[in-house]
Amino acid sequence: MDKLPRGIRNKNPGNIKLGTDWDGLAKEQTDPVFCIFDEAVMGIRALMRILLVYRFHHKKTTIDDIISRWAPPSENDTDAYIDFVCDKVGLNPMDELTNSIEDYLPLVKAIILMENGKQPYDDELLVEGMYKAWDGFPTNSSAS
Repeated sequence: MDKLPRGIRNKNPGNIKLGTDWDGLAKEQTDPVFCIFDEAVMGIRALMRILLVYRFHHKKTTIDDIISRWAPPSENDTDAYIDFVCDKVGLNPMDELTNSIEDYLPLVKAIILMENGKQPYDDELLVEGMYKAWDGFPTNSSAS
C-alpha cells in the first residue's frame, strides 16, 4: 500500500497551515507546517470555512479570485491550479459561483484532488463537512 498524501494523513485535505484554532484539531500537532484534525470531516469543514470567508469577507466569488487567494503565486503555480480546478468543475475562471452545494461541492473536490493527487472522500462526507462550515457561519467576524 502506498503512503497516503500528507493532507489525507493529517485529515486536512485542503492542506491548511497551522495558525488558526480550528474546531476539531487533534490534540497532538506533530506536523510542523499543516494542521492535523481528529476527523476528515472537520478538515473538510475548515476548508469550506475558508472558502466562505473568501466569499463573504473578501468578496471572492470566481474560481480565479478564490484560487488566487487559496494558492498564491508565492507558493504555487497559481495559473496551473486555476486551470486544473476549472477543468474539473467545468467552469471558466471568471464564472461567478453561487453560495450553493451545487457550486461548492465540485470546487471542494477539485481543491482536494489538486492538493493531494487524489480525492478519496464520498459526497456524503464532503457535504457533511460543508454543512458544518455553513452552520452558524458568521458573515461579519472570524471563521474558526
